[in-house]
Amino acid sequence: MNGSYLVDAGAVSQGVRLYFFDAQDGEAVEITDEAYRPYFFAAHPLHPQDEKAIQELHANTSVVEKTDLFNGIPRSVTKVELNNPVDIEWAPRHFKESWEWEVPYVLGYAYDHDLTFGAPYHLEERKIKPIHRVPTDLNLEFEQRFSDIKKSDPPKYELIERFFVLCSQKVPDIPLRRFGITEEIDPKRRYLVFTLSRVTNLPLPLAYSTRQVSVWIRSMLHGYLRKRNILIPRSHEMRRGETKRGIQGALTFHPKSGIYFNTVVVDFESLYPSLIDAYNLSYETVDCNHPECATNRVPGQDHHVCKLRRGVYSILVGALRDLRIRWFKPLSRDTSIPSEDRRLAEVASNLLKLILVSSYGVTVRIHGLAQPALAESITAYGRYALQESSNLAASAGIRPLYGDTDSLFLDSPNDEQIDWLITAVKKNLLLDLAVDKNYSICVLPRAMKAYFGIERDGTADVRGVVAIKSDSPTFIQQVFSDCVAELKETKNWAQFENAKEKIRHVVERAINDLKAGRIPLKDLEHRVGLHFDPFEKATEVIMLHQPYQCAVQLIDLGGQLKKGDEVSFIKVKPFMYKGKTFTVRPTELVKNIREVNVEDYERNLKTALNQTFKPMGITFQEKKEASITDFI
Repeated sequence: MNGSYLVDAGAVSQGVRLYFFDAQDGEAVEITDEAYRPYFFAAHPLHPQDEKAIQELHANTSVVEKTDLFNGIPRSVTKVELNNPVDIEWAPRHFKESWEWEVPYVLGYAYDHDLTFGAPYHLEERKIKPIHRVPTDLNLEFEQRFSDIKKSDPPKYELIERFFVLCSQKVPDIPLRRFGITEEIDPKRRYLVFTLSRVTNLPLPLAYSTRQVSVWIRSMLHGYLRKRNILIPRSHEMRRGETKRGIQGALTFHPKSGIYFNTVVVDFESLYPSLIDAYNLSYETVDCNHPECATNRVPGQDHHVCKLRRGVYSILVGALRDLRIRWFKPLSRDTSIPSEDRRLAEVASNLLKLILVSSYGVTVRIHGLAQPALAESITAYGRYALQESSNLAASAGIRPLYGDTDSLFLDSPNDEQIDWLITAVKKNLLLDLAVDKNYSICVLPRAMKAYFGIERDGTADVRGVVAIKSDSPTFIQQVFSDCVAELKETKNWAQFENAKEKIRHVVERAINDLKAGRIPLKDLEHRVGLHFDPFEKATEVIMLHQPYQCAVQLIDLGGQLKKGDEVSFIKVKPFMYKGKTFTVRPTELVKNIREVNVEDYERNLKTALNQTFKPMGITFQEKKEASITDFI
């Protein structure tokens, strides 16, 4: 497909200049709209101070109708057009009330003219005509896959279709150096940049450079509101007048500590985005002003959700979620299509996942996108979904062992029970539940967010345990891995008892090697970041934490350290340094294994292992060996 791709745009003294690249001729094309002026909206009728500001600016004004996001009612506002693009940075601040001046000038132009960066266009006599051409076979498959949404949720289907068409366009081989992208990028990265540009409607150079997902989401939301002539609320209006406050987070059950065979982990597909979509959670739908909606309560909260209007944020997030889950994610795993197509589908799926993962976080803390009531409602429905899913499982005779945010651990369910639970959750909670992991053996400590399991193929899945944390030395991490490896073939209690003995031998051998000096010094190294200024810490009279003991010694050797730097040290036998007791040395200063505090490493090893292996009846602190009877 030939065409000129919209790559970038910029403000000029008179209007906006668009930068295209003709993929067929290999030429850059510029089109300038000299009639376009930056604008914002002020109150109607104007306040006296607004009248004065308009006279000083020599601005043009007109009265237009915009829809109020929160009540859906048209309202008259004054459109203030400026002659100088620079004035948009300061002029609105002199008005008593003003809206939309924070929308970047060139993005506003794209929104107003229904242009999408990264997309192809026909340029005929300086007129810009979109090219929306997708292969017929793809269109037919798309319509079949999304036919149910087309019937049940037309506004969401319309947006899904738009994103689908944009993401299905060819990605041209444009010399991006001509547009400020100096780095050589591979085809995969090029596809990612174009897809991001098209989905978020950001110029290619900005899509390439920005890592702020909030910028992406803001552009999508603003473009959606502009296209539907909805007045973009100011930050305090988005917050509904509320100030920033703490938001209660996700639900985590206390695990039923122990060891389990045939544990199945089910989780929700994109939980928070799914909740936003399924429960119509949006800026204007949470605590709407319709009396008949007041009974549609958010679980456990003093909020309600609108039943009469479809929320714009719910439509936007829901469209991205469905396009990812129903199209790009399955396509990325489809071995019947060319590997290149699978790879590109995986790129698109991962990009959409990144946006979706951030769809909750921006409602908590991002200027212009934050709303406490919306954020509270999202997490409240998340807690409700996990609790209700656990209750449904229990009602069907399935034993829930542990739950965390979007995952539920089930004790040895059969296939029929899993299928029943997935169907029941869809019917009762409007959410998609799927099997995520099958553990042949799973160990749950008492601590939350810490466990490990062995999948059926022997892969170890370790989460949150002390032994594998980044600041644990390689020695401890390796011993833990060796212990876990002994469980890979464990399928029943008899094999488990045998594995326990092997684990004890692994630890005994490791401790013997430690005491005999057979562990390389590098494997005993701790690597820790400095959270405070090490120079300030060095002046404190109290005993220093070990990372700062290391930092002080490095500074004395001429090292230039600052907050945020990482230091590497080994625990040694206590010694006096500058009148204080130090227990570590920088790695490069430890020359002999005899300096190492072997007892401390042994103690730390046992403490780290006990967190995980104590539920298995293995306690390394005690002489007495536990048996299966002790465990039961």
